[in-house]
Amino acid sequence: MRAAFASAGVAAFGASLFAAAAAAAPAAKLSPADIQTTFFNGQPFTAATPANVKFKMTFTADGKMKREPVGAGNKGEGTWKLSKDGFCSTWTGAQSNCFTVVAAGDNKWSVLRGTSIMATWSK
Repeated sequence: MRAAFASAGVAAFGASLFAAAAAAAPAAKLSPADIQTTFFNGQPFTAATPANVKFKMTFTADGKMKREPVGAGNKGEGTWKLSKDGFCSTWTGAQSNCFTVVAAGDNKWSVLRGTSIMATWSK
């Protein structure tokens, strides 16, 4: 009987932790203007793919961008523009894709296409 009460207590505690996590504030989405001010200012920053391939990224105010691998990876150049919800980019030889950017911790941001994390940016 005591074991049943203990199990119920542990289950209730776990459920309360889950409810607290679910009620946590959603990640703050950056506005297009904040994305431009924070990242598209000619200052390099680091981008990491979900597979942890890292790049030094530079987006300039004139709508151009480039990436240089930090270790493995391919160099690239392309263009960017702000969109209603974030930004769109087109790498040379590829189709355009649009993204949103949400805060992901101290000096870290997740770059999302839909609900999928495509990269983590850090400064």
